[in-house]
Amino acid sequence: MAPRVLVVHNGYRVRGGEDSVVESEIELLRSRGHEVVEYRRHNDEVGAGSKLTLLRDTLWSPRSHADVRRLIREQQIDVVHVHNTLPLVSPAVYWAADAEGVPVVQTLHNFRLMCPQALFLREDRVCEDCVGRVPWRAAVHRCYRDSAVQSAVVAGMLVTHRALGTYQHRVTRYIALNRFCRDKFVAGGLPADRIVLKPNFVDLPATPADTGRSGGLFVGRLSKEKGIRVLTEAEALSTQPDVTVVGGGELEADVRAAFGPRMAGFKPLPEILQMMQAASYLVVPSIWYENFPRTIVEAYACGLPVIASRLGALAEIVIEGETGLLFDAGSARDLADKLAWARSHPDEMRQMGRQARALYERLYTPDSNYRQLMDIYAEARRAVQGASVQAAA
Repeated sequence: MAPRVLVVHNGYRVRGGEDSVVESEIELLRSRGHEVVEYRRHNDEVGAGSKLTLLRDTLWSPRSHADVRRLIREQQIDVVHVHNTLPLVSPAVYWAADAEGVPVVQTLHNFRLMCPQALFLREDRVCEDCVGRVPWRAAVHRCYRDSAVQSAVVAGMLVTHRALGTYQHRVTRYIALNRFCRDKFVAGGLPADRIVLKPNFVDLPATPADTGRSGGLFVGRLSKEKGIRVLTEAEALSTQPDVTVVGGGELEADVRAAFGPRMAGFKPLPEILQMMQAASYLVVPSIWYENFPRTIVEAYACGLPVIASRLGALAEIVIEGETGLLFDAGSARDLADKLAWARSHPDEMRQMGRQARALYERLYTPDSNYRQLMDIYAEARRAVQGASVQAAA
């Protein structure tokens, strides 16, 4: 019988890739006959109560704890799959599942369990000051929402639940999206034997044509960590700038001034996929440790090679010379050189696009992802059952 799954997610005020991944996994499970129950909180709720209530709920939410225990019993849940808990769900959800004897699977979409800001980024540079340490520096540097108080609250939540053993003992299996991220989480103190690998996926079965392609694409949030300023400077160095920018965010006005008609703004996913199928390459110039950008999987599915920063997991996901090109992170000059090479070698870029599509079909399809997810659920259930038998002996 297909396991019944409770999906837990604290939604973000600004919708991002993580929210899309959650919805895709829910659809994946339901399409294959699983009963999926959703427990959702949303950051739009923040502000409805007092600051003291928010502080308490960030550390331990009585409501979420009670709700999740009730849902597990009423819906006969077999696995609790958690995505984001900050701030309203809280780590209390792990204890709720443990109290009911149900395994918890936690997808590690970002680095929040080691870094209150979740990005390993400070002053536009990679920062690992809190890895494996008490994260008091986050409060000093106001890393979370540029607030010393809010940063201290998140740091306090991490310290409290590390001391309680929540992350060590109340999560049955963690899902890391690639080897680079897994190694960072182990360095940060998560138990290596509980971390498994499973990448993101998209459902785009039709093989796109690779003829008639032209120009580049940037798709994503227009913010500092995404490296949009590096791309802007690189395009300014080019004699034939041809990258179209798709997205919105705090730097939108600056990007519009720099790119003019090549600033397309926000587009719905079907339109983005059409643009990907017509472009020659996707640019991912991030200056932070991306976990696994969904846009790269979408690009590969569209037969689109990727030009990305040689940084963190990107250097693992983009295979240089096979599925794309890599440049020195933060270097507009090196990015400009790679863009110039791509523009002058269309045949080679089309071949990389075909290899990107082949890699997608091998690793990033719904069928492949579903098999991996079922293996993880089965492993988590066996671990809990084994622990119960051992405790009863």
